[in-house]
Amino acid sequence: MTAVVSRPGELAASGTVASLTPYALEATDLWFDYGGRGPGGDPDRLPALRGVDLRVTHGERLVLVGPNGAGKSTLLRCLTGLLRPTRGQVTLDGIPVDELSRAAIASRVAVVPQQVTLPFAMPVEDVVALGRIPHEDPLLGLRPEDRAAVLRAMGSVGIARFARRDARQLSLGERQLVLLATALAQETPILLLDEPTVHLDLRHQVATMELLGRLGESEGTTVLAVLHDLHLAAHFFPRIAVLHEGRIVADGPPREVLTEDLVRGVFGVDPAVVRLHVAG
Repeated sequence: MTAVVSRPGELAASGTVASLTPYALEATDLWFDYGGRGPGGDPDRLPALRGVDLRVTHGERLVLVGPNGAGKSTLLRCLTGLLRPTRGQVTLDGIPVDELSRAAIASRVAVVPQQVTLPFAMPVEDVVALGRIPHEDPLLGLRPEDRAAVLRAMGSVGIARFARRDARQLSLGERQLVLLATALAQETPILLLDEPTVHLDLRHQVATMELLGRLGESEGTTVLAVLHDLHLAAHFFPRIAVLHEGRIVADGPPREVLTEDLVRGVFGVDPAVVRLHVAG
């Protein structure tokens, strides 16, 4: 989970950052190859990302879709500095990610992974409190405001009743909600989510999508999510970017992006079977 600022002349990332750039996140000519060959390498093995350009403005909600292996999760990891691109650059508020410390990134960007494994017993509220690490005093630990943030986050996703339960004893769906609450407790201006609805039942999928919408509308949170469900993507996000074989092949409003030709060509299915109901 991640953030910005900490060079001479930068404003402190304390929730009062005045950005000098319209872009919360920006990727320019981004290449990534797990084999390290990059552009111009082995023609029989495509890099995971190939010349990706992506700009996300402050407070925008964007969803990345695409088939398995398209490069969606790789792109998220590059955006947070967990992976160093083979070529190209990623910036947060105009600052190159590779010039920021992990603490600086964590004060600006929270990440919801698909799943994590807890190595030992841990109450849910303690897991969610991990999201406060970028904010807490290293000597005094959690302050009252940190504990209040944890309670708000658990309440937002409906897991307050699990506060003292061992997180390992929860269902996969419930654990996914714990991860979401952990990111919310971090209270960052940017939220990245990798398949946030995985393992969730239909009710919680819709509730999660509605929560992300509220975060963007009422708090100005920049939301970038990866989804496989085209129905959720089309209904709840005003902008969709489609990744295919490491490239962004379409980017814009759902009605303009999810055409029959694109669904057939990128996802390899008959659009009549998918029957998308695109909002707007």
